[in-house]
Amino acid sequence: MRSDLNAIPVFLAVAETGNFTAAAQKLHLTRSAVSKTIARLEAQLGVVLFLRTTRSQSLSDEGAVFYEHCRQAMAQINTAETLLDSGKLQAQGRLRISVPVLFGQHCIAPLLTDFVLAQPQLMLDMAFSDRVMDLVEEGFDLAIRVGTLPDSSSLTARKLGVHRMLLCASPAYLARAGQPETIAALEEHATLAYRQAGLVQKWSLDEAQGQPVFFRPQEKIVMDDFQALANAALAGQGISWLPHYLIGEKLNNGELVEILPQANTMQFPVHAIWPHTTHVPLKTRLAVDLLAKALPARLQ
Repeated sequence: MRSDLNAIPVFLAVAETGNFTAAAQKLHLTRSAVSKTIARLEAQLGVVLFLRTTRSQSLSDEGAVFYEHCRQAMAQINTAETLLDSGKLQAQGRLRISVPVLFGQHCIAPLLTDFVLAQPQLMLDMAFSDRVMDLVEEGFDLAIRVGTLPDSSSLTARKLGVHRMLLCASPAYLARAGQPETIAALEEHATLAYRQAGLVQKWSLDEAQGQPVFFRPQEKIVMDDFQALANAALAGQGISWLPHYLIGEKLNNGELVEILPQANTMQFPVHAIWPHTTHVPLKTRLAVDLLAKALPARLQ
């Protein structure tokens, strides 16, 4: 019977540290888990790998032979990973990725389209949807999620950055209605609200004391699309709470004005997630590395 490959790092740790306790500490496992893993490995191989006493473990003759081959195999794996990191190998196949509609259009698509053009053997298949996809069931290699992630043992996540929402309005609206000086003063203004899944979303703002305030905008104008809300704000129809990545250019050229900047400190994480596996495909790893490097600049 072939050995369990997941047991090899445990075996190497025990051989190199000299005992189960030190190996457990190195691997962040319990001593019992290490002991059971070695026992299973010995049973699978049909040999005794360690000569045990009450105080220590030492490699048997068979264990020493097995250790040397495992050490060489791990060295070859590390060499292969170095080659991948250096970009000497090319990703290939189809990369299927699910992204939120607006965030995907503004922040993800420009980066990944440039990335895939530099990978001659890679094809990009990007699905834009605000629905939470089942990656395994629907055949996605990767997804981008904005906001807090639920716990999941079947998915792996890597944080790519953070984005923030901010209150804004056009100079024409502020000249007509005045600029609010407090969160409470927003009650006196026309507000442009976002609806998601049938519910008007509250604005997560920050008081001077650092405590979050969840302000529910009046339902004067409600839309389920941030771009439409941005257009309404640009047209002087009221105050809206919008993603910075969407309106940053409008703020820079003066078409929109940030309101209550001291309240716009809430940050929302952006993650890449993919199905949990012991071997992450090169196409997925390269795409995630690219996003982790390039995306923060787009979110500033």
